[in-house]
Amino acid sequence: MMNQNITPYKIDDATKKEQVATMFNNISGTYDFLNHFLSLGIDVLWRKKAIKELVSLHPRIMLDVATGTGDFAFEAIKKLHPEKVVGVDISEGMLDVAKKKIKDRSLTETFSVQLGDSEGLNFANDTFDAITVAYGVRNFEHLEQGLSDMFRVLKPGGKLVVLEFSKPRVFPVKQLYNFYFKQITPFFGKLFSKDARAYSYLPESVAAFPDGHDFTTLMEKVGFKSTKQKTLTFGISSIYTGSK
Repeated sequence: MMNQNITPYKIDDATKKEQVATMFNNISGTYDFLNHFLSLGIDVLWRKKAIKELVSLHPRIMLDVATGTGDFAFEAIKKLHPEKVVGVDISEGMLDVAKKKIKDRSLTETFSVQLGDSEGLNFANDTFDAITVAYGVRNFEHLEQGLSDMFRVLKPGGKLVVLEFSKPRVFPVKQLYNFYFKQITPFFGKLFSKDARAYSYLPESVAAFPDGHDFTTLMEKVGFKSTKQKTLTFGISSIYTGSK
């Protein structure tokens, strides 16, 4: 397994979790804009594809872990029409943006968000029909613990859908991707957000993340069945699915 302990700031007396929360608080105001800008809008298509994995399941009660500003949950609501979606995140700043979007879209009845830790979810066992995570698992401090807790709160027969960056392996995509991620992304990140470090942490955290087979193996270790990886756009992102 690769080293997961890449942290946004090199601070010895703050955990990865605390540093990730601080980072997202710092960039919450420009997060949505930069996401769409830096991914050239492809992130919207990736989310749509990931949510399609749940269409046949018709989930009624859903949990969106590391919900951030809520975009993945909004896509789920639009496509799947669940009765209830709960979003959990460790960043107050990101949740403030999500709350405003929920209010603006008149979705307060359907979608609620709360401060919470992905590795210690404040829900009973077997609560949710489906769990989604977009670009959140690589920020977990203890990845196996986070997956294990999501498995716990998922109902038997329920499904987990994870959307996450992966590392392209083919020439020239790999080389272009590395250049873009290591040079272009931090440049614009620094330009538009208050936190220069956040966008150089991004490629580091992706490089350290156990993607592909390593990740599905970890999913299986905590109990998920029928795990699959689907790569998107030459392997820049992946959709991982698993059932309980």
